[in-house]
Amino acid sequence: MIARAVFELVDATVRYAGLREPQIANVSLEVRAGECVALVGPNGAGKTTALRALLGLVPLESGRAMALGREVGLWRRPALAREVAAVGQREEPVFPITVAEAVAMGRYPHLGPWRKFGGADREAVREAMDRTDVTALRDRWVQTLSGGEWQRVRLARALAQQPQALVLDEPTASLDLRHEMELLELVAGLVKERGLAAIIVSHHINAAARFAGRLALLSNGRLVRADVPERVLVPEVLTDVFGWPVSVHRLPDGAVQIHPERRPIPGASA
Repeated sequence: MIARAVFELVDATVRYAGLREPQIANVSLEVRAGECVALVGPNGAGKTTALRALLGLVPLESGRAMALGREVGLWRRPALAREVAAVGQREEPVFPITVAEAVAMGRYPHLGPWRKFGGADREAVREAMDRTDVTALRDRWVQTLSGGEWQRVRLARALAQQPQALVLDEPTASLDLRHEMELLELVAGLVKERGLAAIIVSHHINAAARFAGRLALLSNGRLVRADVPERVLVPEVLTDVFGWPVSVHRLPDGAVQIHPERRPIPGASA
């Protein structure tokens, strides 16, 4: 049985005001339930713009953006927030709240004017904090957290929504090695256990290749390849896209990894 498409871009083009060239051009991409897809590519390739297009946060010049089988622009934002949890690239706390209060905000899309915070909400918050290793921080003011701690709290808030899909823009920024791996393993586990769809924008291509089922490689606003990692991480393709020579190696567990090479030094002896 083929899993249903959760996100779709169909020949999507986005052009920001005042710019001659589109930020993304004719990009088509599909992400299904139970699948993790990582958007990778150089700075300015259009990764975050593609993500924003999928969430209906930027208008399309042409093409379509679909979420859960419906044009994303037709969703009411509170309804979409119950189905899709997003963690953006940057966010600064604007007022003093504790970690527990910040994570509890993930339940707000499920609370209407007549529904109070209840036992199911408290359990969702507790589980989200446990899974992201922030339970010990629950009483800390968010303004006192390190960048990595704040990133984990933001992910916990997203998990507390209990969504059908996770959208993460550079989720491992500011994280140390342990928490980067734990976060990616957590996302991969949720995709497998709960059948979530997950989209991750990442500059860490090697980490993405180990945890994502597919990589979508963008360059200059265009989709170069979208496939399993070993069919995307091809030395000739990556060297052309990044403008730097790379080699590709396979780890004992079968994962493919890239290795940037040194350019020959002019005049150096062989």
